[in-house]
Amino acid sequence: MLLAFSVAPSGTGRADGSVSDAVAAAVKVVRESGLPNRTTSMFTEIEGTWDEVFDVVKRATEAVAPFGSRISLVIKADIRPGYEGELDGKIERLERAIEASSE
Repeated sequence: MLLAFSVAPSGTGRADGSVSDAVAAAVKVVRESGLPNRTTSMFTEIEGTWDEVFDVVKRATEAVAPFGSRISLVIKADIRPGYEGELDGKIERLERAIEASSE
């Protein structure tokens, strides 16, 4: 399973609206999980079994809780039994397709 998620607090009381400390706490949980992952400017992607991935999302969400009075969590999943290495595999296939269409 590939899962992309974004978690952030609201009601932080910060005048600048920054949530970087909270997001850093969540990403730290993801990285310490040992599961394949990637963080971009908008989402963190993680790959593993249903139970592994959702355990990490739960713990990452809990890590954000102290930073605000409310939490926003967005999740998108690609559930494809029998496939592994798709965090990079999907991107590699996309790049090959782009390259082939340019020839």
